[in-house]
Amino acid sequence: MPVLRGAVTLSRFRVEPAKEAPSDVKRWLTRGLKAHAFEPIDRRSEEERAVGFVELENEESSEFSAGRLYYGEYALFAFRIDTIKVPAAALKAELAKWAAAFEKENGRPPSRGEKTQSRGEIRQMLRTRATPRTSTVDVSWNLKTQQVQIWSASRKVVDEITVALEGGLNVKFFGMTPSAMAQTAGIDESLLGPTTELIGMDLPATAEVAHGEA
Repeated sequence: MPVLRGAVTLSRFRVEPAKEAPSDVKRWLTRGLKAHAFEPIDRRSEEERAVGFVELENEESSEFSAGRLYYGEYALFAFRIDTIKVPAAALKAELAKWAAAFEKENGRPPSRGEKTQSRGEIRQMLRTRATPRTSTVDVSWNLKTQQVQIWSASRKVVDEITVALEGGLNVKFFGMTPSAMAQTAGIDESLLGPTTELIGMDLPATAEVAHGEA
């Protein structure tokens, strides 16, 4: 739980409402999180992944009561990711057992169609028995400064979280990296290069002139 136990890699954003700012921020945020709350994988479907928001200290709950969501000026919650996959080796082993039993009972090997049908049935059986792998990503939202921190090193997961929040809350996320902040301020990104003080050596004279002229 990085938010409560120490620093790890994170992404920081500034949030702005797409239209008017909500009059009741807490109610607005709670409603948005519930709209994208986590729902378990339907084992009868072909889904291999399920995602959604849950409470920070209880990944099984998406009630988001005030006492479990708000900590002073912060809203703390998590993004849960469940994945479920049937190992290819297990499927192959079970199919081989079935084929051997079929041939012993019927005096012939199963046809391609029979093997295809059995493969689907065995896969569903193994899927039903499998335990989903669960991971969570902590999210911290400062309701006063409207800054959001997402505690993940995965660009894909960070993008998935921001898209869900933007859609559920009708807001826009702006990255707070140096390059993104420079772009917002209208500063040429080429001016963000290392200085002589930073790298501890003199730059060539031509580079210094070019930098000064820019």
